[in-house]
Amino acid sequence: MLIGILVALAAILLAGAILAGASVRVLREYERAVIFRLGRLIDHKGPGLVLLIPAIDRMVRVSLRTVTLRIPPQEVITRDNVPVRVAAVTYFRIIDPTKSVVEVEDFGSATLQIAQTTLRSVLGKAELDALLSERERLNESLQQTIDEQTEPWGIKVTTVEIKDVEIPERMQHAIARQAEAERNRRAKVINAEGEFQAAARLAEAANVIQPNPVTIQLRYLQALQDISGNQASTIVFPLPIDLVKPLLDRADAYTAALPARPGQLELEAALGNGGAGALPAAKAD
Repeated sequence: MLIGILVALAAILLAGAILAGASVRVLREYERAVIFRLGRLIDHKGPGLVLLIPAIDRMVRVSLRTVTLRIPPQEVITRDNVPVRVAAVTYFRIIDPTKSVVEVEDFGSATLQIAQTTLRSVLGKAELDALLSERERLNESLQQTIDEQTEPWGIKVTTVEIKDVEIPERMQHAIARQAEAERNRRAKVINAEGEFQAAARLAEAANVIQPNPVTIQLRYLQALQDISGNQASTIVFPLPIDLVKPLLDRADAYTAALPARPGQLELEAALGNGGAGALPAAKAD
């Protein structure tokens, strides 16, 4: 009799433990529980201890942490008809656990499909240069578009980042040539700007030197001193014409003062009248 009572008590305790295990749930801080009672939605609960009615209540556990969703590489044709492969990554989190369970069957797969189609649609409207240089604007456009479509599911898309852009090899060569041409253009413009500024400075220096001609001679001497520091160099010193002109004038004056030699006047007259053919014939002895 006593043994039967003990067995019954043990069975009751075991059944109670089973029922308690089936009716008690502990949720972490980032988890929520969506409760269905006989198939009807009650509410979401948590975190902490959640009590359920065994065999009547059903619980769906939902995590509120941010989910990293990798978008596989997508074949995209840009607005200027360039085929590229684009990979991206999306970050989203659940802000309404009830909608994420009731409104969509698998919110993760649904968000991935929306992200893929939106990626091809948005990037197909952009040109290749914009895809390579304006990623921040494209990321914002992708984030807003995907978030608008996932909002009815209780999902908030926080960030979308274009991770990798693969372009054909021939297009890479074309971009490299374009970049080289752009660098050459900038170098020529900078060189021309430097020449213009140097010419302007030289003009200003000439205006300063012009009132005093001795200044240019001092500048010659200074340049000579700078060059003479190297013993292996050959110095070519430009002599100002002002220093030589008085000597040339004296030489011309001296030549004009000399008496004319015999026959010189006749030779000059003959050359002036008809050249070498007009010379008088030689007299025979």
